[in-house]
Amino acid sequence: MAQAATEAVTGAARTAGATIGDSEFDRDTAVTRREEGVYDAELSAGWTIIHAVNGGYLLALLGRALGEALPHPDPFSVSAHYLTASEPGPAVVRTQVVRTGRTLSTGQASLFQYAEDGSEIERIRVLATYGDLDTLPDDVRTSALPPAMPDRDHCLGPSDGAPRIPGSSAITDRLDIKLDPATVGWAIGAPSGKGEMRGWFGLADGRDPDPLSLLLTVDALPPTSFELGLTGWTPTVELTTHIRCRPAPGPLRVAITTRNLAGGFLEEDAEVWDSADRLVAQSRQLAKAPRGK
Repeated sequence: MAQAATEAVTGAARTAGATIGDSEFDRDTAVTRREEGVYDAELSAGWTIIHAVNGGYLLALLGRALGEALPHPDPFSVSAHYLTASEPGPAVVRTQVVRTGRTLSTGQASLFQYAEDGSEIERIRVLATYGDLDTLPDDVRTSALPPAMPDRDHCLGPSDGAPRIPGSSAITDRLDIKLDPATVGWAIGAPSGKGEMRGWFGLADGRDPDPLSLLLTVDALPPTSFELGLTGWTPTVELTTHIRCRPAPGPLRVAITTRNLAGGFLEEDAEVWDSADRLVAQSRQLAKAPRGK
């Protein structure tokens, strides 16, 4: 009953069609300037996964703060080191402008939360370069191709009986993900062993993608470790994301691949393609492999 109610609410929100700047994602990644270089934020419990706040959501929140602190509007390259697990609740973001130029600016940001004794705990540290995506030339020379997977109607989402991530929580109700059936063998105890995850991605309230939401997108699908036969939390150690162009309206396609799991760590290489068949974002992250099987 509760799941049906959630799906009904999600469907209604999607029909209403939230807009960029006026959506749950925008409200939950909002920052309030306290003083120059210092921003207050509230980490929403709506973006938790298993028992921590999702790393892509946190990256988008820090990206928003840096977008306010730097003279250029759009993230080009964002590298984050995740130091300790973040929790829902108040946080403060401290930014520093490292360099400004005519076409690019670079800054760093750290997100802090508070211990029981009131001291600050650093959660994430980011170094990022920003520019203006609207000024980039149109010349494209690439051998990259959109991921080969079924159309959206033939992929699997929660309403199609697709499984939720073991132990997952609120974030799944805020995302509209339809997974390639070839990458959900883990759900029936038959993982492919290929370390691949592919799917269609959008926000559940219908908000179209923009450069900031792409920082969430690269870390929003189930981890490739599931298809390697491992289950449980796969915490990110470091995540670098490149935003290549402003995405067209409509659903995104995401393909994530792991080629090497060794020493208890794995990498995830992600590509994000928009509705115009353009590669709009790429990322690589290093993560701790789950211990369970």
